[in-house]
Amino acid sequence: MDRKHQEISRELSADISAGKYPNNGRLPSEAQLVKRFGVSRPTVARALRDLEGEGLIERRAGSGTYVRNATTHTSTTRQLGLLVAGLGSTEIFELICGELASLSRASDYTLLWGGSAQPRQSDALTSEQALQVCEQFIERRVAGVFFAPFEFASEKDQVNRTIADRFREAGVPVVLLDRDIEPFPRRSGLDVVGIDNFAAGYLAAEHLLRLGRRKIAFLCRANSAATVDVRIAGAREAQLRFSVQPDPAWTLVGDPEDVGFVSVALEKGRWDAVICANDLTAAQLMRTLGANGVRVPRDLRIVGFDDAKYATLLGVPLTTVHQPCDDIARVAYRALFERITEPTLPARSLLLSPHLVIRESCGAYLPRKSGPRASEAAPSSR
Repeated sequence: MDRKHQEISRELSADISAGKYPNNGRLPSEAQLVKRFGVSRPTVARALRDLEGEGLIERRAGSGTYVRNATTHTSTTRQLGLLVAGLGSTEIFELICGELASLSRASDYTLLWGGSAQPRQSDALTSEQALQVCEQFIERRVAGVFFAPFEFASEKDQVNRTIADRFREAGVPVVLLDRDIEPFPRRSGLDVVGIDNFAAGYLAAEHLLRLGRRKIAFLCRANSAATVDVRIAGAREAQLRFSVQPDPAWTLVGDPEDVGFVSVALEKGRWDAVICANDLTAAQLMRTLGANGVRVPRDLRIVGFDDAKYATLLGVPLTTVHQPCDDIARVAYRALFERITEPTLPARSLLLSPHLVIRESCGAYLPRKSGPRASEAAPSSR
């Protein structure tokens, strides 16, 4: 399904929200937008119709397309905010946010996108831009905000808390997507909707343990989200249940595309399986390993998280934990309206059950060696 028109409408919506085009200001012509996005005129026209349907713009015959006056817009439509720093670089957030947009339209709400939908890492919001979008949402008096906190930045915790504090001071209800703003195991006073990451980490490690793997590592990038620490805790628990004591250095933090780091961290024979924090990390690791003659899964088993679309397209299809993105969006949407209706509700963690999608990278389909089957190994009765 071609979603290019949705990407264009989201980017233009973000530009409008960020003040790039002022009230009653004229948008670029269709011809200019065709050139900017490299698409056909019908695709641009469809994107503009979407924005017009959301009440963000109006198209004046013979004159052009204009941003609707904010006062008029606010009085005739209802607005929600969406603040996702890495929207264009994280597939699961694109899917979650797309479903949130559909739910908003069905409820006669306008969803203001606080970030670019173009799938390029360079388009991710900076902390300064996110703070600006936060203030714009407050100024526009949005009814509530979906917020996916920052990761991969040394200042992420402070930025996330500042944004959350500003929304709280302004009386704007917030539902967090995927992760909390506090490091694990601490918990903030905000609702969080995502998968049960402890169970997800346990599932991934348990699967490898049942395949006979006993030297398991967990790979993630520096300054990863709190969800990664929860997955690590779940994977550790699975190993202990199987009477396997994790290596003191089993958590590897670094860049999976850094040949030097990978060579040292995954020195031959030290590990027989690696759980990666997400599918992107797993895909990058597999490429680095392949360039160095390491065969997946014969030499090293790999498991990821997210079940991104490209997980089946890799040279070795990736075993991964599936994220039910549509369900996460539906639960988050309902949670925000419950929070709007009853602001004094206690903070909730609404966690959906994960499931493992088994493909070739974990070695499940390799010929089994003779002797007792690894799947017969039972967890200890600790």
